[in-house]
Amino acid sequence: MQTFDVLTIGNAIVDIISQTDEATLARLKVQKSAMTLVDTDRALELYDAMGPAVEMSGGSAGNTVSGLVSLGGTGAYFGKVSNDELGRIFAHDIHALGVHFESAPLAGDPPTARSMIFVTPDGERSMNTYLGACTELTPEDIDPAIVAAARVTYFEGYLWDQPSAKAAIVKAAQLAHEAGREVAMTLSDAFCVGRYRAEFLELMRSGKVDIVFANEAEALSLYETQDFEEALEKIGADTHRLAIVTRSEKGCVVVKGAERQAFPASRVERLLDTTGAGDLFASGFLRGYTAGLGHADCAALGAIAAGHIIEQIGPRPQRPLRDLPQAAAILARIGERKDA
Repeated sequence: MQTFDVLTIGNAIVDIISQTDEATLARLKVQKSAMTLVDTDRALELYDAMGPAVEMSGGSAGNTVSGLVSLGGTGAYFGKVSNDELGRIFAHDIHALGVHFESAPLAGDPPTARSMIFVTPDGERSMNTYLGACTELTPEDIDPAIVAAARVTYFEGYLWDQPSAKAAIVKAAQLAHEAGREVAMTLSDAFCVGRYRAEFLELMRSGKVDIVFANEAEALSLYETQDFEEALEKIGADTHRLAIVTRSEKGCVVVKGAERQAFPASRVERLLDTTGAGDLFASGFLRGYTAGLGHADCAALGAIAAGHIIEQIGPRPQRPLRDLPQAAAILARIGERKDA
C-alpha cells in the first residue's frame, strides 16, 4: 500500500465561476464573501442569472489535495459524486492531477454538487452551493486502509452540514489515531462556524482533531469575540498540536499552546479571485509539515500557494506549484533532509 502525505475528505463540487458586480449581488440577494447552501430551485435561479461562466472542479478539500500534489506531495481524496457529466468531470480532473480517488459514484439522483460563485471586482467570492450527491457521503465511503496509509487526514468543516458525513469523519478520525496518524480540519467559513461552534470545539477539545486551520474571521467567530489576541489564546489552549490562523495580506500565526509565531504573506501582483486561497494555504503548509519542515517553511509554502492561486481565476493551480521558484527553493530542503 502506497503511503500518502495527506488524505482529504470533503464535498466534491464543480465550481461555476462568473465575474459580477455589487449591484448584481444585491439584486439576486446573494450573501457576499460567504458560502450559502441553496436548494434545487435557487441553484437553477442563480445559474440562469449568471453571466458568462467558467466550470472547473472545486470543493475545499479537493482544492487542498490538488495543491498538495501540485507541490510534489502524495494525496488521496474521499468525496461523493454522481455518475453524471459533472461527476465524470470531477473524477477526471482529480485523477489527472495524480490524486488517489476511488469513492464509488452514485448511480442516480441526487446529481453531482455544484457551486455558483460570483466574483466581484475586489476579488471576493460569494458561493452558493447545491450539495447534491455530497449529502450521500457515509461511513461506508471511508476506506480504513487509505486512512491508515495517510500521514494526515484532513477534512473540511463544511461537511458538518450533512449528518451522515459527520459519522464518516468521526470514523476516519478514530481510524487515523488508531494507526498513529494525525487529523486536521479547516473551519471553512465564519457562517459555518456559527452553525456548528459547539461541535467544532468538541472535536478540538476531545482530541478528535490535532491540527486546526482557520482564518481570522473564523477564529473570532469560534470564540464569539472581536479580540484577536483572545481568540489566539483560546484556540491555542483548545488545539492538541497546532492551530494555524491566516490573516490575508497580514500573513498567518502558527499557535502551539501558549507559543505563537507570525509569518508574512506572499507579495501578490494582481488580485483576481480569492476562491481557494485558504484551501491552497493548507496545501502548502501540509506539504511542508508532512515532510518534516519547520513552521517557517510550512507557512512560506502556504503563503506561496495561496498568493499564486488568487492571481488566477479558479481554485486549482493551472501550472505545477513546485515549479514556482520560491516554492522550489523550499522544496529542495525536503530532498536535502532525505539525503542527510
